[in-house]
Amino acid sequence: MPTTIDYYLTPQSPWTYLGHERFAHIARAAGATVRVVPVDLGGQVFPVSGGLPLAKRAPQRQAYRLQELQRFSAWLNLPLNLQPKYFPVAGDDASRLIIAVNQQDGSEAAMRVGGAIFKAVWAQERDIASSEVLAQILSECGLGADRLEQMRSPAVQQAYEANTRQAIDAGVFGAPSYVIADEIFWGQDRLDFVERKLAGMAR
Repeated sequence: MPTTIDYYLTPQSPWTYLGHERFAHIARAAGATVRVVPVDLGGQVFPVSGGLPLAKRAPQRQAYRLQELQRFSAWLNLPLNLQPKYFPVAGDDASRLIIAVNQQDGSEAAMRVGGAIFKAVWAQERDIASSEVLAQILSECGLGADRLEQMRSPAVQQAYEANTRQAIDAGVFGAPSYVIADEIFWGQDRLDFVERKLAGMAR
């Protein structure tokens, strides 16, 4: 039976963007099943886990974050605007869109759309709070615009809320987080450990 990885994410996270393609490759190579789990990180997870929105963090932490983003962008050879035009940006609609795609088209399509959304924020200077931009991303991913209507459905909102409760219950406090057999790996810089965990479970 394939190993399942719960992939907790939020569309505004640069760390999720930096780790997304690498994570997808690791999961595919291991034959793992990915459950794509967008969550309301800033609105619901941070308040119960001690996290702070970026603007409320100490200046030293904000400055170091920019250094680390620059380091990882260069090391991974991924383009990244350190201070993109549309950031901070509301990510709820983008999260709901990923959920709608997951419900209608499956996890591979959700991973594809998620990757395009992350890239839109951090490499392409696009506003993911805009329905027009989300419609463009759907088209670029070969999916129909009807997913925009579906993302506003009560079923999708209920799934978004359930995802967030699931994250809190699992002890998740940041994005990206990868949970394998109740073990949390927080951050794209923990993907080496994710890979080792999957290899160990395959033995």
